[in-house]
Amino acid sequence: MSQIKKILIANRGEIALRIIRACRDMGIRTVAVYSTADKDAMHVKLADESVCIGPAQSSESYLNESAILTAALLTNSDAIHPGYGFLSERADFVEKVEQHDLIWIGPSAKLIKQMGDKVNAKQTAIKCGLPVVPGSEGAIDTLEDAQVWAEKIGYPVMIKAASGGGGKGMRAVNSAEELTEAFNVTKAEAKSAFGDDTLYMEKLLLHPRHIEFQVLGDQHGNVVVFGERDCSLQRKNQKVMEECPAVVLTQKQRDDMIEVCKAAAKKMKYVNAGTFEFMYEDGKFYFLEVNTRLQVEHPITEMVYGIDLVREQIRIASGEKLGYTQSNVVPHGHAIECRINAEDPDTFVPNPGKITLYAPSGGLGVRVDSAAYTGYTIPATYDSMIAKLIVLAESRPACIMRMQRALDEFVIEGIKTTIPLQKKLLNNKDVRQMNTDNHWLEKFLSENNGQ
Repeated sequence: MSQIKKILIANRGEIALRIIRACRDMGIRTVAVYSTADKDAMHVKLADESVCIGPAQSSESYLNESAILTAALLTNSDAIHPGYGFLSERADFVEKVEQHDLIWIGPSAKLIKQMGDKVNAKQTAIKCGLPVVPGSEGAIDTLEDAQVWAEKIGYPVMIKAASGGGGKGMRAVNSAEELTEAFNVTKAEAKSAFGDDTLYMEKLLLHPRHIEFQVLGDQHGNVVVFGERDCSLQRKNQKVMEECPAVVLTQKQRDDMIEVCKAAAKKMKYVNAGTFEFMYEDGKFYFLEVNTRLQVEHPITEMVYGIDLVREQIRIASGEKLGYTQSNVVPHGHAIECRINAEDPDTFVPNPGKITLYAPSGGLGVRVDSAAYTGYTIPATYDSMIAKLIVLAESRPACIMRMQRALDEFVIEGIKTTIPLQKKLLNNKDVRQMNTDNHWLEKFLSENNGQ
């Protein structure tokens, strides 16, 4: 039995509900925090206790560190689970949590700091034996530095913010003529978005796939690496659809990368859940980043490997050993996740509002992670994702068929959603034949004008 008896969930929406479910399976009590905009939210209804922590704006509620810590202490919580987004990768918040004798369910502040700075993360990756994209050896401080490195690496290059994330603070540069403007604009954007204008540069891969490996490490030095997720269907660097496993890999490539990631995680002394992300092109992997938290797309790994990753996070934070080795981690079947957003499927303009009818799909091999319900009003304040539809089948073709059936069944009325886009993608020949890369979806949307 876990030493953790009560967990405060510092998040909202489907991920808060996901964590509540794992806690209930373990006999752990839960505390929901919520903004005034979320007073009728499902996670508030289903948690054992709930505390209002402020108004709708995230900065005054879900990002309000003192309000969340106060709520945890007032409810006698033992631990805080951050989910993803919001405070999940704030190293200073982790330190405050631990200073108040609360358990943080996630990687350490040190690891978050190390991996949050992309320049530092790349240097750490090199030390730990991970393959990296050719790029600057550190930060590029001046335009002259950028010009030197661009010539050395060879165009096209990508300028990136060291503290970047969520698709912000990065620009492709195809020639020397484009460099000055790209450098200045990216530096200003990085300062504005992240409060840090440190930049670095990498070779721009023209047809990469986004492939990531799920890692779990315990406090006793044990590490396991689950097989990979292919997250190449992206719009503006935001994932739209994910699959597990990546069928473009050979078994040898998969096995080799699992060993590489495992050795790196051990060298980093990685504890709790994380994702090692790579670009993959022409049979080669290039390190992208380590996400020091649970990922949105974690359910496809859970489906294929039959393991509850949130439960494992809680067990690890309690000081328990993993209880299984790499050889016990065996995949079964193929899983796909479709993110369903409250957006116009053609223009991607957010479409918050009241859901007049919500009837999710079901049946064998179908899972829906959502906090939506009939009569629920989606607030305009937060991320537009309202549901994740996850499907498992014995093979990729069978999985596509099942996902098409599940999408056809899924009814959400009163607002516009991206279900029509997901249907189009699964009917597309390139998607079905895996003839896609990170840039494919943007090109598809441009050529079809969203149609």
